[in-house]
Amino acid sequence: MKKTQRDIVDSNRRITRRGLMLAGIQIATVTTLALKLRSMQLDHAEEYRTLADGNSIKIRLLPPARGLILDRNGLIIAGNEQNYRVTLTREEAGGDVEPVLRRLAQLVPMPESRIDELLEEFSRRSAITPIVLADRLSWEEFSAIAVNAPSLPGVTPESALSRAYPRAGDFAHVMGYVGPVSDYDLSKIEDPEPVLLLPDFQLGKIGVEGRLEEVLRGKAGARRVEVNSTGREMRQLSRQEGEQGAAVQLTADAALQNYAAQRMGEESAAAVVIDCQTGELASICSSPSFDPNKFVRGISSADYRALMDHDHRPLADKTVQGVYPPGSTFKMVTLLAGLEAGVIDAGSRYFCPGYTELGTRRFHCWRRGGHGTVDAVKSLEESCDVYYYELAQRVGIDRIAEMARKLGLGTRHDLPMSAVAEGIAPDREWKQARYGQSWQIGDSLNASIGQGYVLASPLQLAVMTARIASGRRVDPQLIRSIDGVRQPVPDYPPLDIAESSLRVARAGMDAVMNSARGTARNSRIAREDWRMAGKTGTSQVRNITAAERARGVISNDQLPWERRDHALFVCYAPIEAPRYAVSVVVEHGGGGSAVAAPIARDILLFALNGGLPPPDAVPSDQRAAMEARHEAMQLYTPEPPRPGRSRA
Repeated sequence: MKKTQRDIVDSNRRITRRGLMLAGIQIATVTTLALKLRSMQLDHAEEYRTLADGNSIKIRLLPPARGLILDRNGLIIAGNEQNYRVTLTREEAGGDVEPVLRRLAQLVPMPESRIDELLEEFSRRSAITPIVLADRLSWEEFSAIAVNAPSLPGVTPESALSRAYPRAGDFAHVMGYVGPVSDYDLSKIEDPEPVLLLPDFQLGKIGVEGRLEEVLRGKAGARRVEVNSTGREMRQLSRQEGEQGAAVQLTADAALQNYAAQRMGEESAAAVVIDCQTGELASICSSPSFDPNKFVRGISSADYRALMDHDHRPLADKTVQGVYPPGSTFKMVTLLAGLEAGVIDAGSRYFCPGYTELGTRRFHCWRRGGHGTVDAVKSLEESCDVYYYELAQRVGIDRIAEMARKLGLGTRHDLPMSAVAEGIAPDREWKQARYGQSWQIGDSLNASIGQGYVLASPLQLAVMTARIASGRRVDPQLIRSIDGVRQPVPDYPPLDIAESSLRVARAGMDAVMNSARGTARNSRIAREDWRMAGKTGTSQVRNITAAERARGVISNDQLPWERRDHALFVCYAPIEAPRYAVSVVVEHGGGGSAVAAPIARDILLFALNGGLPPPDAVPSDQRAAMEARHEAMQLYTPEPPRPGRSRA
């Protein structure tokens, strides 16, 4: 069909509009490209020229500041300090690092043995991995290296943060320590973060530092730098700071921890203080201790050997790793098992002639002449062994073991500490599985007084005491908050133990401390508002033969230290409204009443008072000795940390 004049005009108009639109798009595209080219050629010319030179822009990781560890009051117990150091990258040194090392040795003291160590390390590490040549430099040494940088290719003086423990040994076993990342550490990590490859980056090894490593580590930052053809850093192009690790606040009190450490002195011992209501560990202290700062920098062979060879084992955390026969502190377990089974009640009595005969064997009471007729409360008050020998035969080991587990023994408690022991609450099944042997009645008699196969840690004994005092299933807690976020306090359920049974055990522990014939009366608290209940314990580490009994048992002070009995004591106060429970174990200390009880009493008093106990808290004849002991101590009050960032 023939187009009209109007159709032709409309068609031409549409073609013109399309042409204009296409032309506009082309002009916009060309203009954008032109502006981009101008920006690249003029505004960013130097940057792209540098990139064109090849591998001249480097990305360097910035190690994050490690999170602080604080006590319950916010006092720093693990912090960071400035550290001037110098590193060397083999690639940037041209491959041959020995001449650089020897020039550096003219500025910083570096013995030949150290140079040999470094050369060995460079041969094992990647050419692009920086290696620390020297750290903890003085400002003068650091400045001298910076001034001479042009003659030291590959050398980088830098300022970094290093872990520091201001209270040295007080919290060494709790916090653990950090150290340089080793090949062994990297082998345990499937896909290690690049920050772990930084020179002498510090990684948590044990304790809270190790168990909460990912929380404390933080996130690395980065900076882009321009380097010349020799690898020398010319300028910084950009910098992004890392994110500091979270601050971890413990439940422990630094002042109480310090007091407990000094109160135990040079003894090989452990003390645990637990809140009877919340389960918070106010103190968990092992003695003797060590200086974790030495491990941060890499401990010397001589120092490490001295720690390993020490007969008091300062590296071992006796509070959670050490397990001991609990001795007579276990008698509450046997007593409660008998009460709950209905085998005895508070008035049930047994006669103690000083021994129990089982077949041809005699099981002796600690009092050679015996205690006469004894009821449940008196059995604890005077710690009569025969009462428990008789009770064990009637109640059986399985019920005793079940009660032990209810009270927190034979259980690995979940704490961010290293090698937390499970202990042993033995029963028939356990012995069959462990030794392939049947349980014997004699095993039950030994177990009933905390000997034989029974083993417990000081932590477990403190938990046991807190559960008896509170009547609730209290679990130990060590972390109060993470980066300001308070950890929830569990609502502990009641123990599956009748209140009437618990009252009998508590009455016995009260009598231990406050009755005329109580085994720990000399260590009682004199103030009625802080009235204390407790139980002594002495666990044998050697067998006493019949011949030795006949001629007289050798006293502990006449034996070599390592053959003496362990001294134990558990307690809580106040009796009417229990606040804290304490356990103390003194390795080879002798008697629990003479050695462990006074230490536990003083630590408990410090906790109750929030500081040094007042003189009227102890019997009048002991006040002068306590004051003299306190005057000899070097107690401290650290400065609180400055307010800091929180991700809460």
